[in-house]
Amino acid sequence: QMQLVESGGGLVQAGGSLRLSCAASGGTFSSYAVGWFRQAPGKEREFAAAVSWSGGRTSYAEAVKGRFTISRDNAKNTVYLRMNSLKPEDTGVYYCAGILKSTYDSGVYDQLSSYKYWGQGTQVTVSS
Repeated sequence: QMQLVESGGGLVQAGGSLRLSCAASGGTFSSYAVGWFRQAPGKEREFAAAVSWSGGRTSYAEAVKGRFTISRDNAKNTVYLRMNSLKPEDTGVYYCAGILKSTYDSGVYDQLSSYKYWGQGTQVTVSS
């Protein structure tokens, strides 16, 4: 059973940056790809970014492409989400989640149901 804990959220002005971290424990971290999802108030949780187990492949939602960068450090059991040029519409709770390598490789990494483990989330608020 893998546990995921997010950190790094906060309040930032539009145009600013934040780096979120997702620390994993209790499992074989390198066996899992990892995704970041976000949920704005009153909206459904949506895919933001994903990284393969090795860190060699990344994928992004169109809304964040070019502004967000996902990366991982398997030696530290941690995945990061660097968020630049933040907009008010980026406001929400950000969750990291673990997905089996095989499921990630099948291409369904943008679907909530594909993920096996979830963190509790970290709040990101972007003011205008």
